Formats: sequence, structure tokens, C-alpha cells
Amino acid sequence: MQVAIIGITGYAGSTLYELLKKHSQVNQINLYGHNLSKPTQLNQINDEFSYDQHLVFPYDENAIIKDNDAVFFATPAGVTSKMAKPFIKAGFPVIDLSGDYRLKDPDEYVKWYQKEPAELSDLQKAQYCLADIDDSEGAKYIANPGCYATAVLLGLAPVVKEDLIDLDSIVIDAKSGLSGAGKSLSDSSHFVMANENLQVYKPHEHKHIPEIVQKLQVWNKNVQNIEFMTTLVPLNKGIMCTMFVKLKSNIEMDKVQHAFDSLYANSKFVHVSMDELPTIKSVVGTNECHVGLSFNSSNNSLMIVSVIDNMIKGAAGQAIQNFNHLFDFEETDGLELMHVLP
Repeated sequence: MQVAIIGITGYAGSTLYELLKKHSQVNQINLYGHNLSKPTQLNQINDEFSYDQHLVFPYDENAIIKDNDAVFFATPAGVTSKMAKPFIKAGFPVIDLSGDYRLKDPDEYVKWYQKEPAELSDLQKAQYCLADIDDSEGAKYIANPGCYATAVLLGLAPVVKEDLIDLDSIVIDAKSGLSGAGKSLSDSSHFVMANENLQVYKPHEHKHIPEIVQKLQVWNKNVQNIEFMTTLVPLNKGIMCTMFVKLKSNIEMDKVQHAFDSLYANSKFVHVSMDELPTIKSVVGTNECHVGLSFNSSNNSLMIVSVIDNMIKGAAGQAIQNFNHLFDFEETDGLELMHVLP
């Protein structure tokens, strides 16, 4: 089949392009740029592909629908809310890596993204698909989860879905490598600031907060809010979310273990350990999420550590996983990857 990628200059779009080349069911990848006025060689607009002369075409929804079987949007926030309507109207399969269709409440989108939202009728047609839990088969517009949201939700899902914790006790310490900030330069991503340094950023203001809360409320309507802090760390890639929750007084650890084992028993990509805590190094370069648990009996609290590669599991890899579900392909197709060594 043929697929289109809109947005190839950022890290997520570049990663998506590389992964789709490995997909057994994809025989052609057509690239489009939403800011291009004429066909341009990829190596002229993205230095990551110095020798790749693949043509990138100006955005044209009619050509995309005519020549492709599905389209991936790997564009900044605010783009798909304007460009996706023709695809939604046509019932054409879309997988959106941006945040434009993740939040069901347009007012929440304006509050957290400070951009004009998509139309409510279109938001209602979008399906938020956390690929290791949700089934995207039959969906036409898939809102791919954000990177932090993916790591947090995969870590919290078993205890929230099974109502094992005090829901007002959720505290999340999230750390991300520099690629999570995107390619645009800023003071915080400048080498002399990022190297040998940790930087807390957007305390209580990160745009993945409402996305996380919205999904937690789907699983348990009694969730009200979370404490969520983000830190930029001097790594190229990777996310580690350390989550602290209080178990309900009548809950023993065997119930917790059973909840994790039951939810992820057949998962190809989520691996849970009760014996050791995961490291970022173990998942970079893969579509895996590793989760570790540690119980503090003195105060009945549970620490959940979840790690992912933010560009693969947190973006492009999960998009392909959703794509595989959508078209009933083998879930691991295009995602049989090995973590980076050493």
C-alpha cells in the first residue's frame, strides 16, 4: 500500500519515515510539506537525510486522497486542526501525531495550546488510541497520544482501571531527553545550558496534563487531577516517568501485580518487572515500554517507573502500531527494533 507523511522536517516525521521503510506492507511513502510551494528533494529541507533525494511535494489533499491509502500528520500543533477536515469528510484514514485532536473539549485545547481548536463535530469523530490498550481497528481518524502521556498512562492504567489507589494521591516526576523539545532552538536546549544540567520546565502547565487526566477519567470517572512535573535532562532521547501513588488500605501487592499481569499479559511491547526498575537505556531505539514497581510498606505507597523512547514509542512507533491495528496488519510490523548499544 501507499502512505503519505505530511511533515518531514521534525524529529517525529523523520523517525516515522525511517520506520515505515521497514514495513512489509508499505511499498511507497509519499512525502508532503505543508509549507512548500514546489517539489523539493528531501536532502534540501532536512539535513538528517543528506543523501536522500526523495521528492517532497507541496500539500495537496486531493492528490493525497487519490494516491494513498492513509496519511500521517507529523506537524506542529495548530496545523491538522485546519488541514484535516477534507480527510474527515471523505472518511479517509488519518493518524495524527500532533495534539490537535487529542482533547475532546475545544475550550481545554485553547487553554493549554493557545491555538484555535478543531471543530467540535470533527473532534467527536477522532479516536484517541493508546496503542497497547485501545483498539484502533475501524477508526478513521486516530489521535496518536503524546510522549509523556504514553509513558504515564501505561504506568498508571492497571491501578486506575482496577481502582486500587487513592485517586487524589497521583504524583508524577517526568524526565525527558532534549529531542522532546523539538528542533527549534531555545535557551534551555542550548548546549551550554543543557549539558551537565537538569531543568524543570512548565511546572503545572505542560499540555500533556489534560490529555493524561482525560484518559484517566475514561478509566475511572472519579479522577480529578494529578501532580505533574517535567524536567529536561541532557540525553538525546528517552523519557522516564516516576509515579507515586497511595494504595487503598485494603489493597495488597499481589492484587497490584495481578492487575499489571492481566492488562499486559499479551502485550508485544509493554514489559513489567516486580524485581527491578527500568532504565532509559534499555528502551532507546525501540517501541517498548518498560515498567518497574517498588512498594513502600511503611506508608503504603507504590512507586511506578515507566520508560520509553519518546520519538518511537512516544510518537512515530506508536503511530505505526495504531496503523497496524487499523489495517489489521501484524502489530510488530515495522517495529522489530533493537535498543541502541552500547
